[in-house]
Amino acid sequence: MSAGFEKADTSSASDALPPEADLQTVLFDAACDSLSAAFVIYDRNDLLIFASRQVMEFFPVPEDVLRPGARLRDFLGAVYDTGIREQTLLREAGSLSREDWLSQRIASHWRERFESVERHDADRWVRFLKRRLPNGYGVTIISDISEARKREEQWRYDLERVQLTEDILDHLPFPLFVKDRNLAYVAVNKAFCEKYQTTPDEVLGRKSGDLFSPDIAKRFEESDRHVLETGEMSVSRQRQIARDGTERDIVSRKHRIGKPGRYFLVSTMQDLPRDGDDLDEFNLASEITTSSNQTYRRAYVPVPNASQRREPAAMEAIVPENFSGRKILVVTADLAAETAALRTLAKYGFEACSVRGEDEEERFLEIASSSGISLDLLIIDNQMGMRCLELTEQYGIPALVMDGFQIANELTFQIARHFNRSGRGGTEGDWEITTTEETVGLQVLVAEDNDINQIVFTQILEGLGYRHRIAATGEEVVRLWAEHRPQIVLMDISLPVFNGFEASRLIRQMEEGQGTRTPIIGVLTQAFERDRAECAKAGMDDVIMKPVSPDILETVFQKHLVDEPIKAQI
Repeated sequence: MSAGFEKADTSSASDALPPEADLQTVLFDAACDSLSAAFVIYDRNDLLIFASRQVMEFFPVPEDVLRPGARLRDFLGAVYDTGIREQTLLREAGSLSREDWLSQRIASHWRERFESVERHDADRWVRFLKRRLPNGYGVTIISDISEARKREEQWRYDLERVQLTEDILDHLPFPLFVKDRNLAYVAVNKAFCEKYQTTPDEVLGRKSGDLFSPDIAKRFEESDRHVLETGEMSVSRQRQIARDGTERDIVSRKHRIGKPGRYFLVSTMQDLPRDGDDLDEFNLASEITTSSNQTYRRAYVPVPNASQRREPAAMEAIVPENFSGRKILVVTADLAAETAALRTLAKYGFEACSVRGEDEEERFLEIASSSGISLDLLIIDNQMGMRCLELTEQYGIPALVMDGFQIANELTFQIARHFNRSGRGGTEGDWEITTTEETVGLQVLVAEDNDINQIVFTQILEGLGYRHRIAATGEEVVRLWAEHRPQIVLMDISLPVFNGFEASRLIRQMEEGQGTRTPIIGVLTQAFERDRAECAKAGMDDVIMKPVSPDILETVFQKHLVDEPIKAQI
């Protein structure tokens, strides 16, 4: 009986395969491709019925051990001979002999269900899923889970860091809380809860208006907004009456942390010395200091009488007086963002107005151009259509693209950075942004056809201060590379005309005999090994995953431009 099964199972090894067998093999291979896994199927006599070609991606074994009719034992022996085995076993003293290793593996294949994960290299993890069916046939599925394992490890490390951070905060002797950009509490420590006799569950996700009286909540929110908008440190002195009736003076410090679009507010509260001595912050509150990133900050000290309040000095310190009167157009359909932007621009002397859409923008620019009115800058909400950006290019006007929150809360910083960077790079009246139009000394060439991703790259590279160009097709990226010879290329692999692989191969062909090599970084949406392998085959030096971030780009620049590092535009 067993001989009959063996004969049936090995018959597929003959030269005269029926069309159905060929079709079955093709379908199995297609299924393996779609699952990014390798399949090995064997009968009750442990003779191979099918082994997908993906097995070779895991183990470089001879092809004859993968043919129908080959013994499972011979296949496993070939795997052992490759030397690719679990790292923990290789490190063990007196590791298993070949026969003992084979015996263990054969036994695992005869278990009804068996699953194991092996680490084959420093950064490669492989999962083996084995099933023995009631009729005696067995299936082994081999898959690469390296990316998933890395994410799990990163998640575990992040969780450990979060736990460590919470432990540190909870052991601080003074109250501390963190708010998000909507001024909702996202973290509080034990000292805060003890001070206000509450619990984290009663505070997190709520705002000051839900916890304090309207007057106190309004004062808190005013100071919080100031810190989030300007990035200045806020220092305030308050007198509080405890539940037991005792009075004490405390000092609150507020800082802004994070990155544009993801700012958080961190606030601490400490008791003032009981002997009545003041803190240095109040003695030095009127002095301007320069922080490590060369922005100006001033201690912001609210006083009880609003008429005596000193206006924050950060913008006057950043923006010279000769910028007063510059003309700015705001393009947004967000009424709240529009109102806040116009109020901020008017406060610092800019001549500003707003439009609600691309049609209004086009009519405004036509009238301004025909009247000889020159605009210095356009502020565009990123929810508007691409036509708004096309109009800025058509009329040669610099533009900043921001989301509604940035327009309402970060306009001071964004405009100050733009005008100061432009002012240092040109003469009076020359405010053209050079990150996307500058053709001399091009630093970064981005190949990206998606409109949204183009905006993301532009925002990040402009924020980091790099001169860059964006190509929307494979043909365009090759042409721009030949014209400007950038220091590095960020290459999306799915491009029209011809894709990123073809564009990379053309660039490498053009470099032959020139003695130079431009680093090309593939930008992938999914971490398929076949895409990574195709990137390397096409001549790319590395790959990164979408979505990109400033940290990812800075890391890849530092890695591949050691001898000639990119210099951020000053």
